[in-house]
Amino acid sequence: MITDIADKVYAGQRITIEDAGCLYAHHNLAELGMLAHWARLQKYPEQVVTYNVGRNINYTNVCWVKCDFCAFYRAPGSDEGYVLPHEQIFAKIDELVAFGGDEPKSCEILMQGGLNPKLRLDYYEDLLSQIRDRFPQVQLHCLSATEIIYIAHLSKLPLDETIRRLHEAGLDSIPGAGAEILNDEVRDIIGFRKDRTEQWLEVHRVAHALGMRTTATMMYGHVETVEHRLEHFDLLRKLQDERGGFTAFITWNFQPDHTDLGADAERWHGAKATGYDHLRTVAVARLFLDNFDSFQASWVTQGPKIAQVSLRYGVNDFGSTMLEENVVSAAGTSHTTEMNLGMMERLIRDAGFDPQRRNTRYDRVATPCRIDALPKPVHS
Repeated sequence: MITDIADKVYAGQRITIEDAGCLYAHHNLAELGMLAHWARLQKYPEQVVTYNVGRNINYTNVCWVKCDFCAFYRAPGSDEGYVLPHEQIFAKIDELVAFGGDEPKSCEILMQGGLNPKLRLDYYEDLLSQIRDRFPQVQLHCLSATEIIYIAHLSKLPLDETIRRLHEAGLDSIPGAGAEILNDEVRDIIGFRKDRTEQWLEVHRVAHALGMRTTATMMYGHVETVEHRLEHFDLLRKLQDERGGFTAFITWNFQPDHTDLGADAERWHGAKATGYDHLRTVAVARLFLDNFDSFQASWVTQGPKIAQVSLRYGVNDFGSTMLEENVVSAAGTSHTTEMNLGMMERLIRDAGFDPQRRNTRYDRVATPCRIDALPKPVHS
């Protein structure tokens, strides 16, 4: 059966959901990887793997939604809740720019937080515009669809007006966080207060209509089935067909430690997704999401070795240097302390590729990083 599907791929024909299901069931992982790598080379024939220079900033951990898969949030009123002062955020960006250089939009800030009921649109407009004016080097790749929906709700504004105003204030692009699995039955189990599937898609649809680029994600390995994953892929492919606004797809597995879902044996089976499952998932994604150009490695959750192997399973980008990471590490799993720019480039070279720096839009950046200015990676 994989031979028939491979013939479709080699002929440039689109595979179906049924085909993708057969690929998931195919036990020869190496064959799957070779097919996905071939598809990747049709997009990027050069022996190049890209990465970007970025920092995650979690401006607040206060969130009323209380998703069962999240160990990062603190409920409103918690003594451990915070909103970072603007000056502290600026200091973090100063460190990033000192390391990444002065080329416009060459460094990426991935700024996300919880659904904080005290923060309305004017807070975000003020913060984004100040960052934009102070730091032309920085691409503001910020705010998940979930946050944007909540900002619109709190501010009593239509979604399109909210996104337009955020864009005018300095928001350059939107990350794909909050997608989890795009199936409402799954979302009801892992985060029933969260936005619906169609709401997540609509945020990205509106952003694409405004000329903004976004990324798409998937968090797997919790309560979903393979069929749910394939449904997720199908929804993303259809939306990408509409406007082509997604720059990349990133997938990672559920991190159960310190989460309510991880402690609930009735809902979660108790075993983290394996490296085999991850490689299979990125390979099938590369083959099914034929209208996506870039696929990122998930070294933060999978570690450097599986991330390196994934470069032969359809992945063409190693992701961010990620000078700071708090959300995944709150669940007890993070590889930020063992990853630095030197290791990232070595892993790429040892896999047979040339490492090249890029920006959020996947344009190549020639400016070298200042290793002497590199701050130590930060995580909770």
